[in-house]
Amino acid sequence: MAEDNARLEQKRGRIAFRAWRRGFREADLVLGPFVEQIGPSLSEAELDELEALLNIDDQYLYGWIIERDPTPTEHETPLMARIRAFMREHVAAAVARGAG
Repeated sequence: MAEDNARLEQKRGRIAFRAWRRGFREADLVLGPFVEQIGPSLSEAELDELEALLNIDDQYLYGWIIERDPTPTEHETPLMARIRAFMREHVAAAVARGAG
Protein backbone atom coordinates (compact mmCIF):
# COMPACT_ATOMS: atom_id res chain seq x y z
CA MET A 1 0.00 0.00 0.00
CA ALA A 2 2.73 2.48 0.96
CA GLU A 3 4.62 1.47 -2.20
CA ASP A 4 1.53 2.23 -4.33
CA ASN A 5 1.13 5.63 -2.66
CA ALA A 6 4.81 6.43 -3.21
CA ARG A 7 4.51 5.44 -6.89
CA LEU A 8 1.42 7.64 -7.35
CA GLU A 9 3.08 10.59 -5.64
CA GLN A 10 6.12 10.17 -7.87
CA LYS A 11 3.82 10.13 -10.92
CA ARG A 12 2.02 13.26 -9.68
CA GLY A 13 5.36 15.01 -9.20
CA ARG A 14 6.52 14.07 -12.69
CA ILE A 15 3.24 15.29 -14.19
CA ALA A 16 3.39 18.57 -12.25
CA PHE A 17 6.94 19.22 -13.44
CA ARG A 18 5.98 18.57 -17.06
CA ALA A 19 2.77 20.61 -16.81
CA TRP A 20 4.66 23.72 -15.67
CA ARG A 21 7.58 23.34 -18.07
CA ARG A 22 5.97 22.90 -21.44
CA GLY A 23 8.03 25.54 -23.21
CA PHE A 24 4.79 27.14 -24.37
CA ARG A 25 3.75 29.75 -21.81
CA GLU A 26 0.01 29.64 -22.53
CA ALA A 27 -0.04 25.87 -21.99
CA ASP A 28 2.02 26.26 -18.79
CA LEU A 29 -0.53 28.74 -17.43
CA VAL A 30 -3.40 26.30 -17.95
CA LEU A 31 -1.82 22.92 -17.28
CA GLY A 32 0.37 23.92 -14.32
CA PRO A 33 -2.45 25.32 -12.20
CA PHE A 34 -4.78 22.50 -13.33
CA VAL A 35 -2.33 19.90 -12.07
CA GLU A 36 -1.72 21.81 -8.82
CA GLN A 37 -5.39 22.29 -8.02
CA ILE A 38 -7.12 19.30 -9.66
CA GLY A 39 -4.28 16.80 -9.93
CA PRO A 40 -4.45 15.51 -6.35
CA SER A 41 -8.06 14.41 -6.92
CA LEU A 42 -7.40 12.58 -10.21
CA SER A 43 -7.60 8.81 -10.28
CA GLU A 44 -4.66 6.76 -11.46
CA ALA A 45 -6.40 6.22 -14.82
CA GLU A 46 -6.92 9.98 -15.18
CA LEU A 47 -3.27 10.58 -14.30
CA ASP A 48 -2.29 8.13 -17.04
CA GLU A 49 -4.53 9.99 -19.47
CA LEU A 50 -3.09 13.34 -18.42
CA GLU A 51 0.43 12.01 -18.80
CA ALA A 52 -0.43 10.87 -22.33
CA LEU A 53 -1.78 14.36 -23.12
CA LEU A 54 1.49 15.86 -21.89
CA ASN A 55 3.30 13.81 -24.55
CA ILE A 56 1.47 15.72 -27.29
CA ASP A 57 3.07 18.75 -28.91
CA ASP A 58 1.94 21.99 -27.29
CA GLN A 59 0.64 23.54 -30.49
CA TYR A 60 -1.87 20.71 -30.87
CA LEU A 61 -2.74 20.23 -27.19
CA TYR A 62 -3.28 23.93 -26.55
CA GLY A 63 -5.37 24.22 -29.73
CA TRP A 64 -7.62 21.45 -28.43
CA ILE A 65 -7.87 22.99 -24.96
CA ILE A 66 -8.96 26.39 -26.30
CA GLU A 67 -11.12 24.65 -28.91
CA ARG A 68 -9.37 26.42 -31.77
CA ASP A 69 -8.70 23.06 -33.40
CA PRO A 70 -10.81 19.91 -33.50
CA THR A 71 -9.81 17.43 -30.83
CA PRO A 72 -9.18 13.87 -32.03
CA THR A 73 -11.86 11.50 -30.81
CA GLU A 74 -9.47 9.57 -28.56
CA HIS A 75 -8.66 12.78 -26.65
CA GLU A 76 -12.23 14.14 -26.46
CA THR A 77 -12.73 12.80 -22.94
CA PRO A 78 -14.18 13.89 -19.62
CA LEU A 79 -10.64 14.85 -18.55
CA MET A 80 -10.28 17.17 -21.56
CA ALA A 81 -13.64 18.70 -20.64
CA ARG A 82 -12.34 19.28 -17.09
CA ILE A 83 -9.18 20.93 -18.42
CA ARG A 84 -11.25 23.21 -20.66
CA ALA A 85 -13.62 24.16 -17.83
CA PHE A 86 -10.66 24.82 -15.55
CA MET A 87 -9.02 26.95 -18.25
CA ARG A 88 -12.14 29.08 -18.67
CA GLU A 89 -12.47 29.57 -14.89
CA HIS A 90 -8.74 30.11 -14.39
CA VAL A 91 -8.45 32.66 -17.20
CA ALA A 92 -11.58 34.48 -16.07
CA ALA A 93 -10.21 34.67 -12.50
CA ALA A 94 -6.82 35.91 -13.73
CA VAL A 95 -8.46 38.59 -15.87
CA ALA A 96 -10.63 39.64 -12.94
CA ARG A 97 -7.44 40.10 -10.87
CA GLY A 98 -6.02 42.31 -13.61
CA ALA A 99 -3.92 39.88 -15.65
CA GLY A 100 -3.90 40.25 -19.42
